Amino acid sequence: QIIGKLALIIGVAYLGYIIHVLVVYGLSVRFLSKMSPIKFFKGIAPAMITAFTTTSSNATLPVNIECCNNMGAEPEISAFVLPLGATINMDGTAIYQAVCTVFIACCYGRDLSLGDMAMIVLTATLASVGTAGTPGAGMIMLAMVLTQVGLPVEGIAIIAGVDKLFDMGRTTLNITGDATCALFISRLEREKKERLAKAAK
Repeated sequence: QIIGKLALIIGVAYLGYIIHVLVVYGLSVRFLSKMSPIKFFKGIAPAMITAFTTTSSNATLPVNIECCNNMGAEPEISAFVLPLGATINMDGTAIYQAVCTVFIACCYGRDLSLGDMAMIVLTATLASVGTAGTPGAGMIMLAMVLTQVGLPVEGIAIIAGVDKLFDMGRTTLNITGDATCALFISRLEREKKERLAKAAK
């Protein structure tokens, strides 16, 4: 029964990851970076696979930079945006922390109010910004989210055994967001240079 519930919560987390990648990042690439989402996901696939297997944003960084440059990102932009994103852009970690907090609350028979839910969203978002781009760091920051809504930190032990599975998906999500941003900023810089070149003529 416990294994079944853990499988369910992993499924919920991955559903959140997939929706976020396809809807948020897919639309961002299409409308902000002016690139086909299919082309983007094909180009970023090596970095996504590396992130999925290493569960480390920092370890994936060289591959992510190469993929972004191959897709047309300016090298100086990707060299700045991607390391910064590997440190502070942790959308996958925020989703993971929110899902796990609700799951742990259910395990303890705690009914979460609307205020508790809002606190989880806020704290998970802030905690994800401070999470290191290394394997397992999200689980450590989960303690802060649990404390904010009055849940015992010991609840982390419930999901500790399958945290690696969560980590694989959330790291993949994180580096995809970094690449999305690098391509968007590169497009803005190219358009700025073109405007300046036209004005100079």
